[in-house]
Amino acid sequence: MSNRTESAADVVRALYDALGRGDVPGLLARLDPDVIVDEPARLPYGGVHRGRDVFVQSILGAMMGYAEVAITAAEVYEGPAGVVGTLTGELVAHTTGERFPLVMVEIHRVAGGVVREIDVYTKNPDELAAFYARSAAGTV
Repeated sequence: MSNRTESAADVVRALYDALGRGDVPGLLARLDPDVIVDEPARLPYGGVHRGRDVFVQSILGAMMGYAEVAITAAEVYEGPAGVVGTLTGELVAHTTGERFPLVMVEIHRVAGGVVREIDVYTKNPDELAAFYARSAAGTV
């Protein structure tokens, strides 16, 4: 849980740590109950999502339904626009074993010790959407 001495960057670091460990309760503890997450529209889970439960079902559930997700590095920078986080890792399709490099930048708005909004940007959303389509079809 959060405490009063945590910076906004510390909150996002804790969120990323929980994500990297697969600790869903720890991840949820860092999200506002009404968190807004805006994912690239081209992705199967794209669009604006509101709420922790929706985040788990619509975003994490969809990502992990298609592929194993391994976060290999996360960096956090705090600035006037919010907290910027970079995530790198790899997706491995459940159906085909295809590997896909994951590169994301996220802008977090943190208040009251929790993340209230996340804007997600992927380096290659069209290629990522194609990866998910191949995974769903079971083809490489």
